[in-house]
Amino acid sequence: MKLTVFGATGGIGKEIVRQALDAGHEVTAVVRDTARLPLTGDRLEVFRADLTDPGALRPAVAGRDAVLSGLGARGRGDAGVAARLTRTVLAALEAEEVRRLLVVSAAPVGPEPEGDGFLDRAVRGIVSAVLKDIYADLRVMEAEVARGDVDWTVVRPPRLQDKPVTGRYRTVVGGFPLRGRFIGRADVAHAMLGMIGDPATVKEGVGVAY
Repeated sequence: MKLTVFGATGGIGKEIVRQALDAGHEVTAVVRDTARLPLTGDRLEVFRADLTDPGALRPAVAGRDAVLSGLGARGRGDAGVAARLTRTVLAALEAEEVRRLLVVSAAPVGPEPEGDGFLDRAVRGIVSAVLKDIYADLRVMEAEVARGDVDWTVVRPPRLQDKPVTGRYRTVVGGFPLRGRFIGRADVAHAMLGMIGDPATVKEGVGVAY
């Protein structure tokens, strides 16, 4: 497949690029700073852009089978970046009539799993309060994606870890895995790549966790 990855220098985005190349796909990695992407390969194109102009992004998405985005805030001071940048990406996709889009959000933005215990609910409430600005941004981003003229999937992981791909994670379309507290960034990337051709995930939020 021909794929474009936004947020390619972030933890999840970098893993998407790495795993997509390993799987034999052609990848365009959209970055603001090329020095922050240490990956190379014959099937990798690094496209430098600041993500403020949809027109400038059109060559990066034209003719692609799917676009995957790991765009999001790196910290509380970046709240607002996910919705703003994703809006630009959506405009570029719609201009080029590219249909498939997968984006990363976060578990607290989606529905709580039925049957979750008191501890999980309490921890989720505390985290949501501390990161309320980031989650508010992600809710706006999800709403923007849902209004777009694309076949979208929103992937909602819980707390992220740095660990190798395991493939041993759970996904719930339209919900979230019960007692799903952690997941590795590499496994989020693995799940997103696996969802590209899965019609059950189109126009759905998908919870993913161990």
